[in-house]
Amino acid sequence: MLGLPKTTEMSKQLPKKAIYTKFQMNTAAKEKIDADISRITIVNEIAPNKVNIPSGEDVKSFFVLLVSLKRKEYDEKTIATLSKLIPQNILFVLEYEDESKLAIYHTMVMQTAWMPTEEQKVELKGLNLDTVWENIVIAVGGVNIEKGNSLDEQIEINEKKQKLEKEIAKLEKQARAEKQPKKKFELVLKVRSLKQEMDLLSAN
Repeated sequence: MLGLPKTTEMSKQLPKKAIYTKFQMNTAAKEKIDADISRITIVNEIAPNKVNIPSGEDVKSFFVLLVSLKRKEYDEKTIATLSKLIPQNILFVLEYEDESKLAIYHTMVMQTAWMPTEEQKVELKGLNLDTVWENIVIAVGGVNIEKGNSLDEQIEINEKKQKLEKEIAKLEKQARAEKQPKKKFELVLKVRSLKQEMDLLSAN
């Protein structure tokens, strides 16, 4: 799967019941996972003895999990929950019918667009598994690391920018609809302030 070396391939089903029991999940949490996921299978293990890439300081190995979805509009929180429950670095292949998207949890859930599963590919690029993992996070999250930022710093900046963009769009819409000149002016000032904040983030 994903064009990864045959030496990494495996097929081990992770029964949902075993996950529920091990982590003593409550009924509501179980129902959320059940609503989205029909089956979870470990399909690849990337480890030094399988890919001839040395382990890193943080990443000794990582797994590829094929998650068969019951619906395309799944809850992202389900992926975050699974990532937190399973104490491993995990690359998820979220598959619905013959399409899939790649997802990864690194401070937040990041994912690619949907595409035919057979076209999904992942490259193992890096001198050790730390850099290989970081490059996969960058690829899946579409992260463009700017001016000496670390990966985590860049993700945090991108998250702040997204929130600011949403807030600016909301306030601009309110300003266009506002009839009272004073309130309209206040909204315009707020938008200007948020845009300055956005410029500062981009400049750092």
